[in-house]
Amino acid sequence: MTNIIQQLEAEQAAKIEEKRTLPEFSPGDTLRVNVRVTEGNRTRVQAYEGVCIARSGGGLSESFTVRKISYGEGVERVFPIYSPLVEGVEIVRRGKVRRAKLYYLRDRRGKAARIVENTGTRARKLNESERQAVAEEKARLEAEKVAAAQALAAEKAAAEAAEAKAAEEAAKAAETAAE
Repeated sequence: MTNIIQQLEAEQAAKIEEKRTLPEFSPGDTLRVNVRVTEGNRTRVQAYEGVCIARSGGGLSESFTVRKISYGEGVERVFPIYSPLVEGVEIVRRGKVRRAKLYYLRDRRGKAARIVENTGTRARKLNESERQAVAEEKARLEAEKVAAAQALAAEKAAAEAAEAKAAEEAAKAAETAAE
């Protein structure tokens, strides 16, 4: 029974990961989470930037908590990792912490709530690999857009050529009918 559930969860996770992959991040990292927001019949992507204070769960139900200060008030939001509403996650900076759950930040204000930036070699390698992955993803999306635009232009040209040919044949038919 549990094997079937794990198998279904793995299939769903793979399905979502082929659409988008999230970078490796841990508590203490400052993240920019791009969330799809629906307002009426319009949808847009909104960035939510803050410190990751916790990761919890496992498998398909894994989630992470991001905390930010908005107009002097602390706001926390929990995002499921495999949510279709999460478009992507960018790592703004990597934090150096010694805890898995940073709930103590809730009681801290100002400078006391700062997290030291991690400048170790592992963090540098992860940052470089993330930047490279983001650049490759942007290049791939740009290539898709260019290919789609070229296909659309070719389609329009073919439609215009067909229209011109039909108009030419109509003109010839009108000439032969007039004679």
